[in-house]
Amino acid sequence: MPWEKSFDESDVIESVMDVFWNKGYEATSISDLTEATGLKRGSLYNAFGDGKQELFFLSLQKYDQEQRAVFLKQLEAIESPMIAFNTLFDSLVQQAMADTEKKGCLLVNTALNITHYSEAVRTLVTQGMDEFASFFERLIKRGQNAGQIPETVQPRPTAKTLLTLVVGIRVMSRGVLSKAALKQVSQQAKSLIS
Repeated sequence: MPWEKSFDESDVIESVMDVFWNKGYEATSISDLTEATGLKRGSLYNAFGDGKQELFFLSLQKYDQEQRAVFLKQLEAIESPMIAFNTLFDSLVQQAMADTEKKGCLLVNTALNITHYSEAVRTLVTQGMDEFASFFERLIKRGQNAGQIPETVQPRPTAKTLLTLVVGIRVMSRGVLSKAALKQVSQQAKSLIS
């Protein structure tokens, strides 16, 4: 009799995403994943071929779609580019302060050790970061067209610098920098476009 799935894959991915986000890929064991999902090892491998690697990729993909992509879409819908920039950097500081477990951002955490992951994971992380930089570039150009951002601001290099500051805030907020220091970084980021 063929194996039949008796669980919701999206629920499983949600459960393991939290484990990967809390512990990191390397520190997460198959036992951690079976405990989080309530599934046996065989069921995980039957449903998710590569087991841990496949589950990590699907978790990261879910995180990217539900966190980064949604956040940027909401920001891009804001009419004023300057308000969108301010909202983004203020939100990063607020999220950092609300992150009592110091989990940071799963996408950024993965980027820090990108060479240790599969090609699929590396591609997903790279695309996510590229899309973030493109978002900044579009926002800068919109701001320039609206007369809110000086023409002297170079869209592409400034977008990459802003992305680097986002990553820095995400990393340093995991326990290195205080709220005041994170706010200073946020202010520096905003000053690049004013």
